[in-house]
Amino acid sequence: MEESPIISPLNDAQLEAVTAPSGPVLVLAGAGSGKTRALVHRIAWLIQENGSHPWSIIAMTFTNKSAREMRTRIEKLLNTPTQGLWIGTFHALGLRMLRQDWQAAGLSERFEVIDNADQLRQIRKSMEELKLDEKAIPPKQILWRINACKDNGHRAHNLPEELSKDEVFSLIYRDYEKRCQQLGLVDFGELLLRPCELLKNNQIVREYYQNKFDHVLIDEFQDTNHIQFQCAQLLSTRHQSIFAVGDDDQSIYGWRGAKVENMLGFNRIFPSASIFRLEQNYRSSGCILQAANAVISRNSGRLGKKLWTDQADGEPIQIYRAYNETDEAGFAVSAIDASIASGKAHNEHAVLYRSNAQSRVFEEQLIARGIPYSVYGGMRFFERAEIKNAVAYLKLAVNRDSDPSFDRVVNMPPRSIGNQTMESVRFIAARHGVSLWEASRLAIDDAKTRPRSRESLKRFRAIIERIDALSKELPLDALVEKVIHESGLIDHYARERGETAISRTENLKELITAAGSYILELSRESPEQRKNQLNLFLNHTALEPGPRGTEEEFDRVQLMSLHSAKGLEFKTVFLCGMEDGLFPHQLSISDGNLEEERRLCYVGITRAMQKLYLCYSRSRNVFGKQMRCTPSRFLAELPEELLSGTRQPVIEQKQWQKESVQPDSNLTDHSGKNLELGCTVRHAKFGEGTLMQAEGTGAYARVQVNFPEAGKKWLVLNYARLRRV
Repeated sequence: MEESPIISPLNDAQLEAVTAPSGPVLVLAGAGSGKTRALVHRIAWLIQENGSHPWSIIAMTFTNKSAREMRTRIEKLLNTPTQGLWIGTFHALGLRMLRQDWQAAGLSERFEVIDNADQLRQIRKSMEELKLDEKAIPPKQILWRINACKDNGHRAHNLPEELSKDEVFSLIYRDYEKRCQQLGLVDFGELLLRPCELLKNNQIVREYYQNKFDHVLIDEFQDTNHIQFQCAQLLSTRHQSIFAVGDDDQSIYGWRGAKVENMLGFNRIFPSASIFRLEQNYRSSGCILQAANAVISRNSGRLGKKLWTDQADGEPIQIYRAYNETDEAGFAVSAIDASIASGKAHNEHAVLYRSNAQSRVFEEQLIARGIPYSVYGGMRFFERAEIKNAVAYLKLAVNRDSDPSFDRVVNMPPRSIGNQTMESVRFIAARHGVSLWEASRLAIDDAKTRPRSRESLKRFRAIIERIDALSKELPLDALVEKVIHESGLIDHYARERGETAISRTENLKELITAAGSYILELSRESPEQRKNQLNLFLNHTALEPGPRGTEEEFDRVQLMSLHSAKGLEFKTVFLCGMEDGLFPHQLSISDGNLEEERRLCYVGITRAMQKLYLCYSRSRNVFGKQMRCTPSRFLAELPEELLSGTRQPVIEQKQWQKESVQPDSNLTDHSGKNLELGCTVRHAKFGEGTLMQAEGTGAYARVQVNFPEAGKKWLVLNYARLRRV
């Protein structure tokens, strides 16, 4: 008898999970172990072997691409369309529920779904109505906080105590909710929160869906937030048939609301749950998997599994100790170039990094060698909004008639120059045939211009005049540093929250480094060609991005952040910037969030199929200054026998550990006073405390200070601005 195509491709562990009896099931699917296969074959098995109807199944994913792929594979297995099967993203399924039950959800029949840009506009209108200054309260920060509240099930009327104390935020949130309800608008957070409230508070609707769906399946379970899991739990309350697939070791989105606790506490919520582990990896060599296991085993907050493969161990992991970030990029790009010359495809190679700002130096090296590349899941360095904003200030200082630059930054960051003022300026420019810069001067002299707008335009023009004056006095990198501060851009982005805010401020700091690097490039040219560095640099920023195109359209080397790399695989991977403070990131070190950083490292390692390079620099240009770096603690967690050096022999872990824990005898505070263990220091936020420990050397040394009220904090001297008492 011919074996079913649903069963025959499965290994023993997959088969056990796919054919498990109905009830709560948690599948711990390690990287490259066939997670999607288990989910797809479970749905096909339920329909063909268990006799379940497609319309009695709901499967929740995180991307439309995953949903389409799953449906296609299910229909191929069953050799028939799966009509009635609810499969899609959490947001798409929430929208489907609201369209079907709009009255019960308290919505108008023709409610409109709005994206983040439209949501931001409504928040601005609420703030305008409440007469709140955008400069003092950035609307993007309010947007982030509202979405975070919705992800945790909090509306304006039931905020937790720590949030309800912020009366201004509560006021904006209430007005925003009222505005959206009146206009029939539903934002992305609402697509999750409102269906959850509907299931929780409306018995008729709840029982309808509980009776309709006999099976609830969840993909990437480790990435679910509070509301997503609550929805799934409510749908499965009657029959308890919930099938959750994920990997707690790949939970890397805590900064955007994902709760690994949903996975860790699954058997507490469902005491009768069966747990299956998929540990056989079909992607990576044995050596790479041993390294991944060694790193992730250091985490205590995990359910535990160990990846293995029946493939050979393969090549050892290559460690490269670079002199600086330019040497690091040069090594990686040279190795990629040689690999391509040997017949390998461009897109078999990926460069992964913790911070998006790191991409710039790799982009420059790839462009110089004529190697096509794509920045996956993001823009090239000089195309990023925050970089274009900073460059626009420079362009306007050089050329006051640059209308695109004026338009871009006249109200960025917000300085009370609204649409009405700009419409007047544009009208004046058109009427007199002058640039927006000149029109702004005429608007200031125009009695019809509101006093507040007049003063704002004056302040903006003063900033540009100041930048122009500085450009004649300062070297290029120092000028760029002044621009990002005096324009207010760095403070504007620093007030935002989350990983995006960190990335934007780091990108602006990287622009200073880019300017410094460009000065070095110009030093090789003749004196005549080195004239007017600023103009040359602005031309460089315009030409640097290189050819456009998506990774699907071209065979290109892939550059991406570690967060973007999840779910992907490449034959050769370069994991770069393996230094304490960069990876693991300093904020995670200070906040005690090393376990998520270690999971991110595990994700990076397991993207590699055949070759893995781990690179770190002895020094790195940070904020225009060359700083000494300490190798990442994650490197010290790798078994020595798995490693091979490219510039030097196998890196000695003991040497790293010794290097990272020996305090520099010449550590100093912000004013230059020496620091020793046991001395008293003052911090602007935490007050006075005692210096307990020190790691590393120089300005980027880390110190642990015990503050009586705030407790023990790890701080970087360069950022903490400590003063010895």
